[in-house]
Parts: sequence; C-alpha cells; structure tokens
Amino acid sequence: MQIGGSKNDSVAIMAAALLVPGKTVLRNVPRIRDVYTLIEIFRRLGAPTSFRFDGALEIDATNLSTSETPHDLVRQMRASFNVLGALLTRFGHASVAMPGGCDIGARPVNFHIKGLEQLGCRLHLEHGVYSGEVRRFKGANISLEFPSAGATQHLMIAACRAKGRTVITNCAAEPEIVDLAAFLNACGAKVEGAGSMRIVIDGVEELSPTEFAVIPDRLQAGTFALAAAITGGDILIRNAILEHLHPVFSKMEEAGIEVTQAECGCRVRRVGRILPVDIKTMPHPGFPTDMQQPFASLLCLADGVSTITETVYESRFRYTTELARMGADIRIEDRTAIIRGTDRLTGAPVKCTDLRGGAAVVVAGLAAEGETEIDGLEHLDRGYEGIVEHLQGLGAHVRRTGTRDKDQMSA
Repeated sequence: MQIGGSKNDSVAIMAAALLVPGKTVLRNVPRIRDVYTLIEIFRRLGAPTSFRFDGALEIDATNLSTSETPHDLVRQMRASFNVLGALLTRFGHASVAMPGGCDIGARPVNFHIKGLEQLGCRLHLEHGVYSGEVRRFKGANISLEFPSAGATQHLMIAACRAKGRTVITNCAAEPEIVDLAAFLNACGAKVEGAGSMRIVIDGVEELSPTEFAVIPDRLQAGTFALAAAITGGDILIRNAILEHLHPVFSKMEEAGIEVTQAECGCRVRRVGRILPVDIKTMPHPGFPTDMQQPFASLLCLADGVSTITETVYESRFRYTTELARMGADIRIEDRTAIIRGTDRLTGAPVKCTDLRGGAAVVVAGLAAEGETEIDGLEHLDRGYEGIVEHLQGLGAHVRRTGTRDKDQMSA
C-alpha cells in the first residue's frame, strides 16, 4: 500500500499559505475531513481554495476579504487556530474562535497566545473568541514551557514576516516542523534550526507563492504497520520514511515485529508471538502520543503485561473502554495503562472516541474473532484518507455501512 500526505503537515502549511498573496500549489495533500474544513474556512475568508484536476491543492490568498473566521468551522479542528497569526500579519487585526478537535483532555492555547503577545500582539478573549490587533509583529526571544508542535508552527508562521529576529527555544522538533520551515523558506522566509530545540527566524518584508509537496503521513504509516502486526500480516508500506517512525518501529521490533527498509518504503511482518513492551509517550523524537492508541491494541494480544504511560495529554485513554468491550484486559492508573495480554479479542459494537482512538478500535477489530461494528467514523475521516479501501486492498474483510445519520464500519 502507498501512504498519502501528512495530515498534520498539510494543515500547518495551509495556514501558512494565507501569509502569501498569490496562488500557492500544494501536492500530496490528503482528501480528509480536516483539509476540507480548512478549505471552507479559506473560501469564507476570501481565499478560493480547491483541488485541481491533477490532484494538487491550489490556494489563492491574493485578496483576503475578512479577518474574522467562521467560528462554527474553527471549533471543529484544533489546527484551524493557526490561521490567527497569518490573519494578524495580513490585516493587523483578526478574530478566531477557541479551537475544537479531539476530546483528549485540556489542550489550552496558552502557549500560542503568550508567544503571539511576546511578538507584540494585543489579544483578548470574549464569548469564546480571541480577537487581536498588531501593527506589525516584532521579533522576540520566546521560550516555550512545553515543546508544543501546534504552538511552534503557529509562532513560526507569525514570525516569518515580523520586524527583526525571533528565536524560539524549547520548541517542537517533529518532521512536520521541518517541512513547514522548508515551505516557508521556499516562499522566501528565513527560517533556520527547524528540527532542533532552537529555531531562528529573521523576518522578511514579503513572501512569494510557490509549489510544494508535503511529506508522507508517518502516523498513517504507523497505523497500517500495527494493523499488519496484530493480524500476523506481511505488507510493504510505500512512501513510509523510517527515520520519521524510529521510536514506533523500535518498539515494534522489541515486541517481536520485523521492520525492514525497502527501496520504496518499509516492509512489516510478524513471524512469531507478540511480546510485551513498556511505552512512554514523549515529544519528538520520543514515542509519539498519536501512536499509543493503535499500539495498545497490539499489546492486548501480547504474551505478558505491557504498560503505556501518557505524558502529553491527561485524558487519552478513553478508547480503552471500547477495547475492553472486545475482551481486552486494561487497567488505568493515573496516566498509565496496564495491559495484560489475552489469547483473543472478540468482535463487539464499539465507537471511535477520537481520531487515534478510532484507529485503535479498527486495528483491534482486524484481529478480533467475529464482526466488529464501529460507530463514529467522522473521527477517522479527519485523518485517514480512504482507510476502508486501503484495508480492503490489503485483504481485510472491511466494509462501510450506515446512513446519513449513522456512519459505521464493520470489520
């Protein structure tokens, strides 16, 4: 199977494209719910955005007509908040609602707000909407309290047309941060250090449109790798970049899964029993929080006791209740899930609690005896393009059913 473009990379670069008067062309953008939500937001801002006949996404931010975002759409996804910095740069004022997205615990935008204020912006919150004014952002030294990927991306966007130099320390280092910097630099920005804990941005007067291809989705690749592992499969994942998934593949190998480099990606196969492992989520280059859920499904069938400790978000184990319906033996103690491997899982009616929790029940359902019926596919649609078709192509017995009011998957 072939991995598509990164969700997290695409939505960050799309937000950055609002900085650039002219037509930006983005290739390898996935056709997922979050992307379509941003497309509609952009259209309402006066930036015509659509997929072209050749599959590329074209954003024309030449004549933005308003700096007030449609609050109903912004509340559907967290990454939409990152348009605030771009709109403040273009207009000198903007209003953006508090963002929504997956319900996985408190994810305040404090880091975003504090950083924007350090760049010279005045912001206030009223009725769930942040409004801000700035004549022009000014370079500043910003030290993040936590290496938040979203805040790092947002401040990079805001700083690249600021007056003077901005230095962001204790910043996120994910591959998507590196790719956002590459996009901004392709537009004429001066960003150095992306991928390290210190990013230096020298503001420029203007940016020019460019054509750019986003990186493959490492989280999609990891999910399908785990699907192969739990079923005892053997698959070739094209476009997967091994170094982007090193902490995940390292733990898979520790669990007895064979992962090897291939010319066009990587090969994943399971040749023996699943071994228990201990996982602790950390900011990149540690184990990604977005991968602990589908990995937990694999460990439900391990030969022994495993633990997963979640350090990034405090409420990211809601999905374990759904796995328990399928026969999983999981106990939650504070921020740690203790998983006692069982001989088998059985199909049951379950739901997607959030995007990655949905991936967990899909992975579990592939290995469960009998039929698993999964509700709440709107969560999966936010981040996985054509997941049913991909799984069918790998030989899984999966179908999408339901009505306008109730969208379901059976595995």
